[in-house]
Amino acid sequence: NQLMVRKGKGPIMPRPEWHAPWKLMRVIAGHLGWVRCCAVDPTNEWFATGAGDRTIKLWDLASGELKLTLTGHISPVRGLAVSDRHPYMFSVGEDKLVKCWDLETNSVIRHYHGHLSGVYCCALHPTLDVLCTGGRDSSVRVWDIRTKNQIYCLSGHKDTVGSVACQATDPQIISGSQDSTVRLWDLAAGKAYSTLTHHKKSVRGICVHPTKHLFATASSDNIKQWQCPDGVFMKNVETHKAIVNCIAVNRDDVFVAGYDNGSIQFFDWRTGYNFQTEKTQVQPGSLESEAGIYATTFDVTGTRLITCEADKTIKIWKEDENATQETHPIEWKAAAPGQEKRW
Repeated sequence: NQLMVRKGKGPIMPRPEWHAPWKLMRVIAGHLGWVRCCAVDPTNEWFATGAGDRTIKLWDLASGELKLTLTGHISPVRGLAVSDRHPYMFSVGEDKLVKCWDLETNSVIRHYHGHLSGVYCCALHPTLDVLCTGGRDSSVRVWDIRTKNQIYCLSGHKDTVGSVACQATDPQIISGSQDSTVRLWDLAAGKAYSTLTHHKKSVRGICVHPTKHLFATASSDNIKQWQCPDGVFMKNVETHKAIVNCIAVNRDDVFVAGYDNGSIQFFDWRTGYNFQTEKTQVQPGSLESEAGIYATTFDVTGTRLITCEADKTIKIWKEDENATQETHPIEWKAAAPGQEKRW
């Protein structure tokens, strides 16, 4: 599907792919603080959430029932990752702690010491036994899961590292910081080989496309898509003027952004077309200002969306199975020359 390029003008947005609208399926309450992070088990049976109440809770994905509560952090839990190679889960928090939980005994078996301040994000490498964490000390630290040794301290960011992502191919580590830059790291050399300075504000979210060799970064100004391995800029995705806290994408090219004001936008990944915008409802007894989305995650199948929110709830969304292209048509038409929607 070739993009038409007019002389002296940008490419014209092609026709977006149709996606069914998403609807709220379940609201799960149980945490006593803001829910800050979420991770889904590789078997797709349960998911874990970490919150400002210093606990990690494991929930049944099908029924939404609480399976387990893990305590051990002494400050809010900010990041979770579940291994698909070992029965381990990793958690990081504002207490500088990086913990490895054994899911067979439900206990902490390892601590990774080295961060000088709060740890805000973590990601597991898909093929190596390596954990990456980023935090307020402006560094990305790479840990050997088994020996607890720090392999690298990747320094270069000038401010808090708020998001990190790992993938099997270069760039194996992508980090986003409040200094508004995105860095692509060479894991073999232990240094950054590219710094992307396109964003004007803090980079708050990073997601890697599960099938395409692309990734996206989210900031208050907009969302940008990039091509691996060199971080070639692809396009901007227009968002409404609010702070983007998190982004996620599934195999069907449904691209989701969660905002600090409680709204959720659904886009077509390829074109950046916004096919749905939802405003979350705060749970009864909460302030209207507590409408905020802190984390969004798709389950393994990509058919369920989990959002972690500031009203202390977790909401699960699914596609509307009754929707068709007739009931929810794409509001897109080939524009007259000079009136095209441009990337």
